[in-house]
Amino acid sequence: MSLDMHLKVAACLWVFASANSAASDPARIVSADLCADAYVLALAEPDTIVALSWQAGQTVSDAPDWALDLPRVNGDAERLIALQPDIVVFGPGGPGDAARFLELAGIAHISVQWGETFQSVDANLQAIGNRLGRDTAADILRANLQARRTALSRRAEMRHRAPDVFYLSATGGAAGAGTLVDEAIRLAGGQNAAAEAGATGWLAANAEWAFRVSPDLIVTSYFVDGYTTRADIGRRHSAFRRLLGSAPRIDVPASAWSCAGPNLIEAAEQIADALDNLEDGS
Repeated sequence: MSLDMHLKVAACLWVFASANSAASDPARIVSADLCADAYVLALAEPDTIVALSWQAGQTVSDAPDWALDLPRVNGDAERLIALQPDIVVFGPGGPGDAARFLELAGIAHISVQWGETFQSVDANLQAIGNRLGRDTAADILRANLQARRTALSRRAEMRHRAPDVFYLSATGGAAGAGTLVDEAIRLAGGQNAAAEAGATGWLAANAEWAFRVSPDLIVTSYFVDGYTTRADIGRRHSAFRRLLGSAPRIDVPASAWSCAGPNLIEAAEQIADALDNLEDGS
């Protein structure tokens, strides 16, 4: 039997089994992507989550201890159908080939929309909250995030200046304007040194940046909780090591901004705390 036929049979069996048990709100929710995990964990009741992405439990994930025993999935349609979910939440890459089999099985799906701003976080919370039957939870979380953004803006206004902040990943990458790192730095009350130098988007490893910026604060990430590779230029290159010794440094957990999700506010708050310390001279 071909893979397509096997999947079609599995899908039809699930349709038959679930035809008389459909509920208005999903009772079985599967997350198939790290970015989707962040939204599902923030919005869904724990007892409705039946699986998380294959990255849950890794250092780039913020999955709580109670969720670490849940099954792990990716975009494999057969595996997803076997879990008998009411809905599958995918990341910005979408469901791919799994979509047609999920639809054949009568399994709903929604994808997190890519964005690198707090506005995109709000939009995803509203859309996913609605599909999960968790509108009220989404509204409460959105209001909480807005209050925290307002508090950060007020803190920034109380400082005498906007310090220059440079982001460096373990692989030597940096972040210019239009990135979620830039969004967090600006909300915290800093100036993104790379953006001020004219950079936009995500920047590949280039040790020249160690000589182009003179930041007041360096923000690193994935240094202690990322994937170790032979190309960890940010850790190893002598120019970056010099730069790291030239200014105060903080390390933001990778889980705060593996994608633009509800935890992005935590990255901005950590940067703001460091900027407050600079202001106070501590």
